[in-house]
Amino acid sequence: MPTGLTADAGWQIGVSRTLPQPPDIVWSHLTGAAGLACWLGPGAYPTFVPGAQYRTDAGVTGEIRSYRPGERIRLTYGPTTVQVTLTPVTGHRTRVRFHQERMSSAAQREQRRAHWQQVMDELAAALDALRPGSAGGDLDTR
Repeated sequence: MPTGLTADAGWQIGVSRTLPQPPDIVWSHLTGAAGLACWLGPGAYPTFVPGAQYRTDAGVTGEIRSYRPGERIRLTYGPTTVQVTLTPVTGHRTRVRFHQERMSSAAQREQRRAHWQQVMDELAAALDALRPGSAGGDLDTR
């Protein structure tokens, strides 16, 4: 089976990075207006309650599937599923992971890999602006 293709979830991609900020700061940004616009899309202001619907300015619709404050958001994004997970790392750092599954093709997987890498770059830059002098973190894509 090709890399990124699974029998039960179709094509998938995961991108993660360790950032030099504590989880509460990262979580607050990700779930605030600027963070949501970055990773979910402009205009998306979901209510983080399982079953709640949302729509982005680009017309993408979805539904919140699960929500654990400070830890994880799982939602549908059109026909795909996206999960955002935060894991504390020693030294008041945070590992952020975006995982997307149920994509239709290898080409879509590569397009979404580029998207999530850009999101990580933007997230790191936004958080760095809050804490001058810090580094952007280490990127890991699989």
